Amino acid sequence: MGKVLGMLPSELLQRLDLGLEGDLPHLEEALTHPSFSNEQRGGRRVDNQRLEFLGDAVLGLCVTELLMERFPGAREGELSMMRSALVNTDALAAWARGIELGAALRVGRGAEVAGERDQTNVLADAAEALVAALYLDRGFESARALSRKIVASPLAQLASGSMLGRDAKSELQERVQARGAASPRYRLMGTEGPDHDRAFLVAVEVDGRVIGTGRGRSKKLAEQAAARAALVACAAPEPATASDERAPAEALHGTPEGRGAPPAGGVSSEQSVNDRGPSR
Repeated sequence: MGKVLGMLPSELLQRLDLGLEGDLPHLEEALTHPSFSNEQRGGRRVDNQRLEFLGDAVLGLCVTELLMERFPGAREGELSMMRSALVNTDALAAWARGIELGAALRVGRGAEVAGERDQTNVLADAAEALVAALYLDRGFESARALSRKIVASPLAQLASGSMLGRDAKSELQERVQARGAASPRYRLMGTEGPDHDRAFLVAVEVDGRVIGTGRGRSKKLAEQAAARAALVACAAPEPATASDERAPAEALHGTPEGRGAPPAGGVSSEQSVNDRGPSR
């Protein structure tokens, strides 16, 4: 293990702050790209692909747990969309670049020349493999700690309402217009509560059909919540019960065979993510 740790920049050990200098039997495997093992002759040739498989599951569990804590009012569809935003390939690679994980990888000569050390999928695989190594060698608590470090920055963006650089209204408009439908229109349905704690109710419509509703402490937040609800309908549609119920979802993702749609009234987001604070 000393040889592998000698390849790691000191900055990486400091940034991870997880005691990687100790006994980690799976660390070398986690940092080994398939191109490196393919160039080795004789002996047991291992790479990080099996660990990447395990790390994907462990990271998904840890991030799901974290989202359940941070957004206690979020529905299943919203949680699924947030998790996908936090642990997709680009997000993992961005974290890996931030800690210079690529500099620690063992890659083959050909892959080195081709610049694969900094490729997005290579870095994302290595990040997941590192989570698996911590899980196997140090246990779930260490894997959880690393997982939370990996998603800390994008999670902060999400919790602040910035939707990881893409607001829900822009995303919805892009998807709707890509299908040739009219731009979404937002309609104020009413308000609730006293003046000092007022909530606005907004519906978003496409071609005269409601595809989502939302609630927020301002009209802007309510519109974002309604757009987010419509996106959830696109991400996790429910089976249609009648042919005329397909129109709202069609505006988002077309009508491929077997794909369902949300009910005619659309999907409701009772509370904007912008309005939710951490559970702790």
